[in-house]
Amino acid sequence: MRFHQLLLATTITSTQAFSSLTMSASASASASAVAPKSIVIIGGGIQGTSIAYQLFKRTDATTTTIQILEAKAPASAASGKGGGFMARSWGDGGATQGLHHLSFDMYEGLANELGCESYRKLPVLSVSPGKNGNGRVEQKARNSLGKAMPDWLDGNMDQIQLMEGGEHTAQVTPREFVDRMIEKSGVNVILGECIGVETVEGNGNDNDEKDGSNGDERVLKGVKYIDRETQEERFLDADAVVVSAGPWSCQAEDWFDNAVELPMEGVKSTSIVWKQRDDTDTDATALFCGEDHRFGTHLEVYPRPDNSIYICGIGGSDYITKEELKTGAYREECNAKDSRVDAASSAFREMSATYRKEGELDRVQACMRPCPPDAMPYMGKIPGYKGAYINAGHNCWGIAWSPACGVAMSELILEGESTSIDLRPFDPTRFTTRVQGRGRKRRGESVGEQW
Repeated sequence: MRFHQLLLATTITSTQAFSSLTMSASASASASAVAPKSIVIIGGGIQGTSIAYQLFKRTDATTTTIQILEAKAPASAASGKGGGFMARSWGDGGATQGLHHLSFDMYEGLANELGCESYRKLPVLSVSPGKNGNGRVEQKARNSLGKAMPDWLDGNMDQIQLMEGGEHTAQVTPREFVDRMIEKSGVNVILGECIGVETVEGNGNDNDEKDGSNGDERVLKGVKYIDRETQEERFLDADAVVVSAGPWSCQAEDWFDNAVELPMEGVKSTSIVWKQRDDTDTDATALFCGEDHRFGTHLEVYPRPDNSIYICGIGGSDYITKEELKTGAYREECNAKDSRVDAASSAFREMSATYRKEGELDRVQACMRPCPPDAMPYMGKIPGYKGAYINAGHNCWGIAWSPACGVAMSELILEGESTSIDLRPFDPTRFTTRVQGRGRKRRGESVGEQW
């Protein structure tokens, strides 16, 4: 599904969800909320590290410990293989508008703060692939678009139009952003696979000033995990846990005794990266390309500041079920499809005579996008547990939304509510058929493939 289709579906489903949801526990502040002392974030991608970084900025290291539990390595999944594109206005009119706006507005300042060199704004073109090799389409675009028309877009196209001039679209290399946040914060990263949590019964008081819990909630004590190096079971003390492990976050259903149902599908897709051509600077214009039925592609092309070119939108995605994800499917190894690499390479060479002659692939890869049925993230408290939170299912926007998600979740954890983002449309219990004390909840409707 293309971005504009996803946005339309998200707007429709989010509006329906918002009107039917009651006030979420994740948006209701408790007057007696007490900030946790030991916080564990499960997942070391850009979403998890953004939460860790915002918590770091809002807490005192002498009184609060923040740790990341990561199964493989930081940014080893989509955060190490994603394109890193962001667009401020592409969620306007839907519940995710605030995530788009706040994140886009934060990114430039965070990049400066962190010394992240890969962030930059760039224009975007809409390109219709074709068989026109007479140069008329290209020349017309060069005359009308000026510097927005990259020199390497010199092949066969039917139409070229400007989508965005570059004020409200940008890019970042997500792996660099993750690395810089970890370095700046000094957050401890532990390599190991979470296998559950340990809890105790609440004290029975409706509002206890000492721990901020109500009497029906179980109280978190810590996280159980298998150490990646020794393969031994170990334990991390924690009075707050955030599950932010991309598509594998659906494992939280089992960790928290099915207190919440988290429908999730992993969309596994191939991407490719072209090497820099000799010492040539690569013009910085992103492309969103129409369907090319010859190759089964709808390419999205992102030149990067290191002069490589990243390409996704290759088609031929695989759909990984929740049951497979719960077993850790494709977490250790997620390889590209050779047939899609060939298709994408051929499609791009049709549009770029330069890369047809001089282009050389640097690497091929694949990763998964975490997709709930309504294309909306899960952000909020896990019901029935004091100190348990989830932040997952951000679909193809996980990198773009990460600063706002970090702020919103840190506010929720430390203050009892998010004041920066309205979390009600992202209620983690929206697909839960029965929640104690809250009755029936609505079920979402599938919006099909989430691009």
